[in-house]
Amino acid sequence: MSKIRITKQFSFETGHALYGYDGKCRNVHGHSYKLSVTVIGTPISETSNVKYGMVIDFSDLKKIVKEEIVDVFDHATVFNKNTPHVELAKELSDRGHSVILADYQPTSEMMVIDFAEKIKLRLPQNITLYSLRLQETATSFAEWFASDN
Repeated sequence: MSKIRITKQFSFETGHALYGYDGKCRNVHGHSYKLSVTVIGTPISETSNVKYGMVIDFSDLKKIVKEEIVDVFDHATVFNKNTPHVELAKELSDRGHSVILADYQPTSEMMVIDFAEKIKLRLPQNITLYSLRLQETATSFAEWFASDN
């Protein structure tokens, strides 16, 4: 049977600052991110299966991405854990704000790599993560493709 790609889109709001950057993005700021998650697989062919004809139920894919990415990053502020902003991060956290101290510089490029690893671990064996597209602004995005990695 044919391989089919399906895509589910997500939105979330996240703040960040780029430690050591030489432009405005060194300052704490935020984005309305749009994440497109594309998986590839063969539609279920057993007519007795309640998910007959599906590669993966969109609601199952939504659950994975929501738990691993959206619920974690939405309305959080992400800092590189080696940033001098650690004191600010602690202050925000102490005041009840959601703060993520990442092992990487929180650029769209590095975030999409992180997201790919998290999503791949949760997908059923017969489904493969094909690509991710993380849109930071209306005209700027980073893409991850399994074929490149």
